Amino acid sequence: MTNPSPQASPSDDAAQATRDIADVAAVEVITTAAVHLMSAAAVKCGLAEGEEDLMDLDEARKLITALAGLVVTSAPDIGNQHARSLRDGLRSLQLAFREASVIPDAPGEGPGEKLTGPVY
Repeated sequence: MTNPSPQASPSDDAAQATRDIADVAAVEVITTAAVHLMSAAAVKCGLAEGEEDLMDLDEARKLITALAGLVVTSAPDIGNQHARSLRDGLRSLQLAFREASVIPDAPGEGPGEKLTGPVY
């Protein structure tokens, strides 16, 4: 009697995942990470339709600052086409944060603004 097809071991799964990620261009990994940060920040800024109760500006500040770091430092390497759309999304989130804040930060002190400059 033969055994059914063997299950992939965890090390086989890890090796396959490594091969899969090796096939992905760096610009795709960077933009995917940026989109995840943008999505999470949008929710935390209260921009998710019907989910305003999920607003958490302390968390949004952290996410936006991390996004700013990623966008600013990767822009020279990912090209203007990708960087422009990421910068636009970042700026929109910075403005949404400013609008949602009861006590607005001083210009240049908002999330990520030390990296991007003041957002008005």
